[in-house]
Amino acid sequence: MKTNIITSIFLSLGISISAMAFNANTDDNSANKGFAVVELFTSEGCSSCPPADKLLAKIQEEHAGKPVYILAFHVDYWNHQGWRDVFSEKDFTKRQYQYASWLQLETVYTPQVVVNGRHELIGSQEETLRRALNIELNSAAPARLNAEAQIEGGKLKLTYQASNAARNTVLQVALVQKVAHTMVKRGENAGRLLPHVQIVRRIQSFPAATTGNVAGNLPEGFNPAEWEVITFLQNTQNGSIVAADRPVIDGRPLTADGRAR
Repeated sequence: MKTNIITSIFLSLGISISAMAFNANTDDNSANKGFAVVELFTSEGCSSCPPADKLLAKIQEEHAGKPVYILAFHVDYWNHQGWRDVFSEKDFTKRQYQYASWLQLETVYTPQVVVNGRHELIGSQEETLRRALNIELNSAAPARLNAEAQIEGGKLKLTYQASNAARNTVLQVALVQKVAHTMVKRGENAGRLLPHVQIVRRIQSFPAATTGNVAGNLPEGFNPAEWEVITFLQNTQNGSIVAADRPVIDGRPLTADGRAR
């Protein structure tokens, strides 16, 4: 009888310890859960781009509250076709060409989507995009990033912590306008009212450290009620994105001029 009691006690202890270990592992995995940075290279001058813009809006709505970070980069090489995209920047075109180098592509095109710097596809291919998202969201993130943001003196100031980031990693800080509409008057989309989501207005790169503070100027027209900040860690050797975060500015709602309420 004593032997049975002792055996039961050890079994109970073993089950309890196993459960504790399982819960600890589960917590670790959830803390290091997967994520997806979805970059769309698009243009208002491209007739093939509106379906990709629409797909990204759909993906954004479906993944609200999840670690899916959408960035729409408007490139400038369509501007000579009769319509200048008001959101286009040469730096965004350079970023797309950098991906062509990283991913060993022969050329660039629109609409193009890159997920976590690893998966490349035509921006309107919904099934292919969903497969890439599924892979990344169900894979443990290689690193971690936590950032806090505040507006001070007309600048965006970030404090961040990063872990497990390899060498040759940079902190990318994107300032994103959430929604906009443009009535296109010329070019391939002449006469169309084009809706846009998650428009990158500026992206800045900083050498990544375990902890750090960085600051950058705010673009003209910045409104914290209509914009957001997306930060991510990116390997400069292969373009792989290893962690991402969406810091809340000051952790509090802000007025239109950036002051905390």
